[in-house]
Amino acid sequence: MKRTHRIRILCRLAVPILGLLLATAAIAQETAPPAAEESLPQSIYFDAVEVNVVNVEVYVTDKQGKRVTGLTKDDFELLQDNRPVRITNFYAVEEGKVTGPELPAAIAELPVPERPPLPEEIEAATPEDQRLHLVVYVDNFNLRPQNRNRVFRSLREFLTTKLRPGDRAMLVSYDRSLHVRRGFSSDPLTIASALFELEKASAFGTHADNERRDALNEVDDLRDSMTAVTRARQYAESVMNDLEFSIRALKEMVGVLAGLPGRKAILYVSDGLPLVAGEDVFYAIEQKFKDRSMAILESRTFDASRRFQELTNQANASRVTFYTLDAAGLRTATSISAAERDPFASGLVDSIHFSNIQQPLQMLADATGGRAIINTNDPTPALNRIAEDFQTYYSLGYSPGQEGSGRYHKITVRLRNKTKGLEVRHREGYRDKPVYARLADGVQSALFFGVAHNPLDLVVKTDQQVPRNDGNYMVSIAVLIPIGNLVMIPEGDREVARVRLFVGAMDERGDTSEVQEVPVPISVPLAEAESAKKQHFTYTMPLMMRPGPHKLAIGLRDDLAASSSFALHYFTVGR
Repeated sequence: MKRTHRIRILCRLAVPILGLLLATAAIAQETAPPAAEESLPQSIYFDAVEVNVVNVEVYVTDKQGKRVTGLTKDDFELLQDNRPVRITNFYAVEEGKVTGPELPAAIAELPVPERPPLPEEIEAATPEDQRLHLVVYVDNFNLRPQNRNRVFRSLREFLTTKLRPGDRAMLVSYDRSLHVRRGFSSDPLTIASALFELEKASAFGTHADNERRDALNEVDDLRDSMTAVTRARQYAESVMNDLEFSIRALKEMVGVLAGLPGRKAILYVSDGLPLVAGEDVFYAIEQKFKDRSMAILESRTFDASRRFQELTNQANASRVTFYTLDAAGLRTATSISAAERDPFASGLVDSIHFSNIQQPLQMLADATGGRAIINTNDPTPALNRIAEDFQTYYSLGYSPGQEGSGRYHKITVRLRNKTKGLEVRHREGYRDKPVYARLADGVQSALFFGVAHNPLDLVVKTDQQVPRNDGNYMVSIAVLIPIGNLVMIPEGDREVARVRLFVGAMDERGDTSEVQEVPVPISVPLAEAESAKKQHFTYTMPLMMRPGPHKLAIGLRDDLAASSSFALHYFTVGR
């Protein structure tokens, strides 16, 4: 995973990327060497109106949980911060087939008569803003190996039978740090087979069981409440420390997903996370000493509700839906289990513990429009209902108006009167990210996943590598921008475009640079405007970099068209 400690990473990259930028630009024929170009006059003024569409996936079921299909845009009412907004985009999908009135042309043109579309045809025709990216996130740090391996059987069946052509899935595990087991692939068998390998990896949930049991036993042996509270506090601090790392890793996963277009879902598999670290041990003290005020009040110090709320807000801002699976299934209180009986176990303490570690799973799913699978030893039926979310849904799009404030907005979707009695599920809100944040997200996602959406046909090349006395290299990176794909406006005797590049790099260790923004003024004489549309504008960036393999991600923002594009470039410095 990426690490964002600025000084260390930038030292590995040798300098702050673009920090010593000396850029040159040229308009060039594809086969001709670049020629010098004049700078854009400083007096140019333009007013670009940004039209950003917020997409909200909506799932509608009746009282029996059956999917409701056939609804139209007029059946829905959409509110932002409790104020109605106009639905501008409507997209309805039933069992993987587009049924809404706005059928994408690419799908409508697929051959229908003799044969069904091939998987690659369906994948190519799926709009990028509707493509599913599913991350199977196995939290080994908060899992018992027997629970993990049991649910893997259902997960393999889910992956191989429920994902459709065009869906992309990846497998990651958390073992105190994130590990990508398989990158995004449209072949579900690749992900399913990797689960067999993961069954052999260590899982650390039993360590948490032992630590909890020790804390309860020690509290039982103590004779004064103050000492017991001190012991409970020590235990809670340890649990809270582990929880901070677990939430941080989930935030990191959501962060790198943010820049991917389309629908994004995390299927989070664990034995639960505590909402209040050590809550059950504090309740055990209350039971023993009847000192309600001191122990329970102390437990509030370790309430992680705000941290989980931050995680759900980040997920909603990034169009990421959480589906959570409690691998422990039906739980048995230690007070009635002969195998794990301990002298201080009680049904109340255990029930508090179970509720405490399941609440975040329910919270993550509810707030982001997903589903939580809890209290079942067979997750297959619930996984099938999750698959229905992927295959049958409505996507409502609207323009939020003012943009770039960074504010979090509440979203409410309601059905109109004629469709009363139905259940509507969706994410609770979104964050109004400024353009820079969205482009930076796109660059980071391209670096991490190696997936770049490049509708503007941006091309990145390595021109020269000049060795330096300090062992580093001065690398010349050329960015070729097709002028015909940009929006240009007349300004005096010239046509101009306003373009920004967003640049990020990753080295062989997985360290990433901060994303840097570089304005690229493009100006063409009116007399040459038509011929220039067949050419590339070449922007050259000299970067000082250390030897070794590197990955460079370039995001291009056409401010006049309010459109973006991302390209990847792999190269080795010093070869």
